[in-house]
Amino acid sequence: MYTNNLLRRQVYNEKKKRNLVFYTILVIVSVYLLWSLVFDENGLIRYYELKEKKSALIKEIASLNNETSRLQEEVELLKKDPFYIEKKAREELNMSKPDEYIFLFEK
Repeated sequence: MYTNNLLRRQVYNEKKKRNLVFYTILVIVSVYLLWSLVFDENGLIRYYELKEKKSALIKEIASLNNETSRLQEEVELLKKDPFYIEKKAREELNMSKPDEYIFLFEK
């Protein structure tokens, strides 16, 4: 009877050790996977940084597309509209017609 109890206790202790080893390895692997998921170079933090950068780039692209279309319209006006050409020459280049005087005021 004593040997039977001793044997049961040994089996119980062995199971306990195996469970301890199993759960220890499970915790270590889980911590590693969680760490990799969050802090790795391809983790969640990097994902959110890239997502934010993507939205900023999309806004910049939209802004540049708007500016491009505005400049294309201006080019068309410069090609076709003589009044627009005259307006730009007067405003930006300070040009004038003959017998005209230009007064420039400093701000």
